[in-house]
Amino acid sequence: MAKKKAAHPKRAPAQHKSLRPTWEGHLRLSLVTCPVALYSATERTAEIHFNMINPKTNNRIRMQTVDAGTGRPVDRGDLVRGFEVSKNKYILLDKEELDAVKLESTRIIDIEAFVDAATIDRIYWDEPYYLAPVGRTGIEAYAVIQAAMEKQDKVALGRIVMHTRERIRSSSEIFDKHLPKPERGMLDIAEKIIEQQQAKFDPTAFKDRYEDALRELIARKKKGKAVTAEAEPDEDDGKVIDLMDALRKSLKGGGGKKRAA
Repeated sequence: MAKKKAAHPKRAPAQHKSLRPTWEGHLRLSLVTCPVALYSATERTAEIHFNMINPKTNNRIRMQTVDAGTGRPVDRGDLVRGFEVSKNKYILLDKEELDAVKLESTRIIDIEAFVDAATIDRIYWDEPYYLAPVGRTGIEAYAVIQAAMEKQDKVALGRIVMHTRERIRSSSEIFDKHLPKPERGMLDIAEKIIEQQQAKFDPTAFKDRYEDALRELIARKKKGKAVTAEAEPDEDDGKVIDLMDALRKSLKGGGGKKRAA
């Protein structure tokens, strides 16, 4: 499902090897990108879990996956997903075909607009996440974006396709206290880009593109067309970007015009 997130970068990543990110990819503002990771701001605490027991034998009940037509047990590993197109008729989709439904937002968080946090109704806030830079590669770009947003008291709107889950996690597990201080010139340009991309929050502009892509996949399968996955481009080619140059080009190009929702 396509999740709508209000990304608010904070500080530098803390070195906590035990924490696993929910998602890793890139944050992109026009021509400026930096590798980032999303960490759930909630975590599950120890919970009491119950098993289903047959009171006559005191044995645990084991659930079986059964074929509705034959009544015979089926190995879960042999199952595929199916979309019902009419009664008892399904379009079958295997893992490779579902993997072919790749949206750019599975690996990139595009900043589409900057808005005042107070203009977003709380009903649209869903699950909280921390967004942190990964390694040292893009930390300067992250720091510039974060500082410019903080100075103008803005939050960034982007989108990402992901899955997940709860209890509040301390931000100290994710972030260190300090980011490098951005150069004055870089900060000025970043602020101008934010001003160019200021907008009012409009929830109707966000659509579930992943579900649309799934429906397109099902339609192709229904027509008997082949479905293949395209090779994903490697966003992190290891090159060190000239951040000032990228910021200038972004500003010249209008701060990266808003992409169609």
